[in-house]
Amino acid sequence: MLAPGSALTLEQGWQTTGATGSLHNLKKFNNQDFDRLRALCLSQGLLFEDATFPAHISSIGPNLLSEDKLWQIQWKRPTELQRNPYLVLDGVSRFDIMQGEIGCCWMLAALGSLTQQKQFLENVLPRDQGFQDNYAGIFHFRFWQHGDWVDVVIDDRLPFLNGRYLSVYPRTSNEFWPSLLEKAYAKLRGSYQNLHGGYLSDALVDLTGGVQVQFSLKDPPSDLEEILKAADKSKCLMGCSTSGQLGRNVELRNGIVQGHAYTVTGAVKIRYKKGWKHIIRIWNPWGHGEWKGPWSDDSPQWDHVEPKLREALLRNKNDGEFWMSCENFQEQFSWLYICNSTPTFLDFGDQPCTWSMNKHINLWSPVLATGRNNYSSGAVSRNPQYFFKVPDYDPKTYNVVISLMQKHPEDMQDAKKIGFLITMDNSKVLKQNFCLTRDVTSYFILSPGTYAVVPSTAEDQEFEFLLRIFVRNEDYNENLNFPPNPVLPMDVPRQNEDSSYKAIFLRHAKQGSAIDASQLQQLLNEEILKDEMTSLGGRFSFDSCRGILSLMDINSNGRLTLQEFRSLWQRLTKYMDIFRKEDRNHSGFLDVSEFKSAIQTAGLAANEQLLLLMTLRYGDAARRIGFSDFVCCMLRLETMTYAFQNLAAGGSQVSMTATEHGLSPTAATKPPPSEPLPREESGVPGGQLPVAAMRTTTGLHNMT
Repeated sequence: MLAPGSALTLEQGWQTTGATGSLHNLKKFNNQDFDRLRALCLSQGLLFEDATFPAHISSIGPNLLSEDKLWQIQWKRPTELQRNPYLVLDGVSRFDIMQGEIGCCWMLAALGSLTQQKQFLENVLPRDQGFQDNYAGIFHFRFWQHGDWVDVVIDDRLPFLNGRYLSVYPRTSNEFWPSLLEKAYAKLRGSYQNLHGGYLSDALVDLTGGVQVQFSLKDPPSDLEEILKAADKSKCLMGCSTSGQLGRNVELRNGIVQGHAYTVTGAVKIRYKKGWKHIIRIWNPWGHGEWKGPWSDDSPQWDHVEPKLREALLRNKNDGEFWMSCENFQEQFSWLYICNSTPTFLDFGDQPCTWSMNKHINLWSPVLATGRNNYSSGAVSRNPQYFFKVPDYDPKTYNVVISLMQKHPEDMQDAKKIGFLITMDNSKVLKQNFCLTRDVTSYFILSPGTYAVVPSTAEDQEFEFLLRIFVRNEDYNENLNFPPNPVLPMDVPRQNEDSSYKAIFLRHAKQGSAIDASQLQQLLNEEILKDEMTSLGGRFSFDSCRGILSLMDINSNGRLTLQEFRSLWQRLTKYMDIFRKEDRNHSGFLDVSEFKSAIQTAGLAANEQLLLLMTLRYGDAARRIGFSDFVCCMLRLETMTYAFQNLAAGGSQVSMTATEHGLSPTAATKPPPSEPLPREESGVPGGQLPVAAMRTTTGLHNMT
């Protein structure tokens, strides 16, 4: 570890070449490259000091505190506060977060939801950093910004006022991911001052790159309960907020805080007395202060819930988290916010579907200013029009979501009034209400046909916008040529998981009818590592997923089709059962003897030399093998065994060495193919039906 007193100040990093903005080729915020900056600091034995976001009142902002308090701010590194600091200690949880002096509940409510969804959390919080190895006082975090993923580099000097954290602080004194992540977000938005009050909907999008929809609870959709259940089931990020009419941060007698943002952490329908009850779990980012009404921790309603279910749901602690009925939720809160990579919160049925997405980035110019009362039809005709086709129609199912986002200037606050028109056959069908939010999102039930979206603004000046159009596709067809996105996950019992492989595949097949190594990595980490047993041994790396894909890719095109994935899924469930059986002490790892027994259970063979080499390659320092490494090893062992059996069956005299048995990086032979999948019938309803419904979200909800 470097000495706390030494530091290296660097003005700029380096810009990567090629197309940027994806998770695999990030944009460098302020042109700073984390790996190169850290390497330079380590080579010189100095701690990083970020000149682009310095330990100075300019990073705090001039209006957050009085001038005398601003000059009292002290900046301290975690190594100065704790002997043994950690970035993450025993996993990431919403209960790690405690709100400090700054009114950033809107951001912390989004962060609390993020901690529940690993598929998004791993995008924001890179694992290649910490205080134990290669510490150089430098960290980085990723955020989605107007269509691109951006890597934000910071030093680890944190602001303190009178010995207390100025902003968010960790519940555990030596765990620092909440404070450092918030500092990176403050840098992205210009200052800590710009976190003092903001929009929960903005934070949800910045942490996911997804599409968000806001629902007014004073005029809720009739299917609100179905939306909540679908959102919870499909692992959406969710939050809610209360009205600020009675003042901000005013706590009512019932425990609900006014002008405040919360995280929605669960939504379930349970047996209650002789019927059913829909209840919602909510978390206060203050870490304390809970609802005192029906379904609160000590309420008598829980006495009428089956004991096992009550034990599974109820956490009777003063940690800021509580349950309440859907009726009380609508009474006490004003807005509900839901966000996911695709609009899975609108997928109410159990039948898998996909959402295709088209993205357009362009500049508004004065000719686009059609959002005023006196705009002319000629102005509309001169605007760019973005076309989309609706293939399916169900009068009870939302099938189109349109999201229009404006790119904010540097201070992230100066929003313009924006909206859009929808036309069909060159005639106006729907007009979007205009609002002053960063993005406007609406969801519709549209009949089959071709439509055009016309982005609009009431401003006579040029600025950039991002338009995303999501279209639901009811019937899955392996030959679709548009890019579907993930679909609604299905909670399937363990014994029925093999039959759900298609739903899982569709959820991650973002590039049509096949998945690449990156999508496979997300799928395995999200679907296979759900429980503690499989996750203890570590996650599937990108390189290991490339290796798995090369083994299962019969067509040798670098992607897995549904049929190829079915073969992989059968093996994954088989190896999971074997791993559970052989992990006798439930440690999440197999020792050498357990690993040997697992190989035999799988019907394979390995001599002592091969067993030693496999545990050295795939095991940890104690020669224990976690589940992700076990899968990689077994797939290669099975593949090579199959290949050599084929050679022997052909009359060849084969002697298989350890290197040939799959421990060489060049060994990659295809596995036996599974039987062909039956092709399902699909059809599109005919006829041009009228627009059936529209939902729009236009509220302003600035929370502190």
